[in-house]
Amino acid sequence: MLKLFLPDQHVKSVFEIRPEHLKEKGIRGVITDLDNTLVAWNEAHPNDKVHNWFKQMEQSGIDVMIISNNNKDRVELFSKPLNRPYVYKAKKPLKRAFLKAAEKMGYKQTEIVVIGDQLLTDVLGGNRSGFQTILVVPIVSTDDKITKFNRSIERFILNKLEKRGMVKWEE
Repeated sequence: MLKLFLPDQHVKSVFEIRPEHLKEKGIRGVITDLDNTLVAWNEAHPNDKVHNWFKQMEQSGIDVMIISNNNKDRVELFSKPLNRPYVYKAKKPLKRAFLKAAEKMGYKQTEIVVIGDQLLTDVLGGNRSGFQTILVVPIVSTDDKITKFNRSIERFILNKLEKRGMVKWEE
């Protein structure tokens, strides 16, 4: 059961994820979370770092799709300037939105990685759907109400994973 919460990789920031490293692993598509993964949850628009990251991915032939539990207005406002497809009200960790995103991309599950800042939505949903997963450190330590609740459960799970020697986190 705990293995479903175990990411394949853990990095401090989405900006550490380089297209050449993804390609080495056979990755052709990225499904990424939005809030606290690409920008702070209360930041409406993509910043220059986000634009540059998306440009690097695109120039390297890596397709990126945004998937979020947030509403259409929020996700569309963020995604349109990037000219990227998106799925809103994804109901992560349910598989449906992840599989829908993969189908739109046209890649096999082994060719897609899910990136996000939450174990209970992004990693669990990505793992349940058969994708590789990368957990990033949340951009800001503040969260929306439901995410605050999720974070307390997440800390419990992370402690269990660490105690069982399944993961070792950097300070």
